[in-house]
Amino acid sequence: MASYSITVNNKKFTVDADPAMPLLWVLRDILDLTGTKYGCGVNDCGACTVLINGSARRSCQIAIASCVEQQITTVEGLSEDLTHPIQKAWEKVGVPQCGYCQSGQMMVLAGLLNKNKKPTEQQVNEVMSANLCRCGTYHRIRQAVHLAIEEINSTN
Repeated sequence: MASYSITVNNKKFTVDADPAMPLLWVLRDILDLTGTKYGCGVNDCGACTVLINGSARRSCQIAIASCVEQQITTVEGLSEDLTHPIQKAWEKVGVPQCGYCQSGQMMVLAGLLNKNKKPTEQQVNEVMSANLCRCGTYHRIRQAVHLAIEEINSTN
């Protein structure tokens, strides 16, 4: 066990964990931030996606020891009152069926939009296709993606 100082959703935390413990389990089991989901544990599905320094990363494969001095954002950190354009778009479209993959879907989009506010359709396809939805709500996800992009660009 070791002690790590990490920043999650703009708040500082000190956690005691094995250096190899995945960030996912630190978030869920130690910090009780359960919006980030465990899907596959092998970096395939994207349910565990968070932002690290603004880039989408899969937290199931990132050791807590590598997270010191990084800015980590979970779905809870997009906004406290669910007013982030991505969250509003998801709600307006009614994207979730079971909802399990949705935080990962939103965080992948947030990572893309941090880098590029006006992504091409090809860029959206490339990034979003890496996350799986077992319920098959891809059509609604895509609608929400475009709505969020429109909203973000209308306010800038």
